[in-house]
Amino acid sequence: MTDTQLDCALDLMRRLPPQQVEKNLTDLIDLVPDLTEELLAAVDQPLKVVRDRVVGKDYLLCDYNRDGDSYRSPWTNTYIPAFDGNLPSDRLRQLEIEANQAFEQYREMYFEGGVSSVYFWDLEGLNGFAGVILVKKVGDGSKKIKGCWDSIHVVEVQEKQSGRTAHYKLTSTVMLWLQTHKATSGMMNLGGSLTRQLESDSQIQEFSQHIINIGRMVEEMENKIRQTLNSIYFGKTKDILNSLRNSENFQGRFRLPQASFKEDLQLALNKKQPLE
Repeated sequence: MTDTQLDCALDLMRRLPPQQVEKNLTDLIDLVPDLTEELLAAVDQPLKVVRDRVVGKDYLLCDYNRDGDSYRSPWTNTYIPAFDGNLPSDRLRQLEIEANQAFEQYREMYFEGGVSSVYFWDLEGLNGFAGVILVKKVGDGSKKIKGCWDSIHVVEVQEKQSGRTAHYKLTSTVMLWLQTHKATSGMMNLGGSLTRQLESDSQIQEFSQHIINIGRMVEEMENKIRQTLNSIYFGKTKDILNSLRNSENFQGRFRLPQASFKEDLQLALNKKQPLE
């Protein structure tokens, strides 16, 4: 019964507005407290932005930079609030610093703003590491459009024994919602989430080349997801609205000859009425 409840809960979450994920998740947990851990682990939530006061820069929070009730800043490599949590090795920390700089440029080129964060951690007993790339862009509503883009890219890197090639496994999740409110069209909400996976083998000449290989995969994945979202959300919505407009136009064209026919019929009947 628990598995059935979990499947139903996850299916319901996929159909609810993504901008209300936290509220809907809390309501589901209140309804089925036994599924708390499973729901928290399976449901992706919108990324939260906090500021590192030491350097005066924003960073993103997620489960991958959390230890206990504290979150690690990618800028200072310290936990806030202060906590003696897990830290990447010196070599991996240097790669993390360079990756954050690289993805800041990527974010500015593609999103023209927003916040990004990159976190890496060592994999015990394996010749490799894992990481997560986070991007968040919130629309300010300046063009009468509100919205938010949250992308979470989890990557696992396994270096081959030769040390010259590596296997990359990328799991990407994008949560998107848009809201417009105009006098002519009223309020419209579009939203949803999409998860995709990609695996690839690439050459590595030096350790820092992992950033190039990961960046190429993330860029390719986000472009594919954008195209899918454009065809599913915007393309399908446009087709539906066009079909409704065509139906309304057809009904309007049909009403005109119908009204004319009624008038002609009424005139004909009036002429045939017997005189008293």
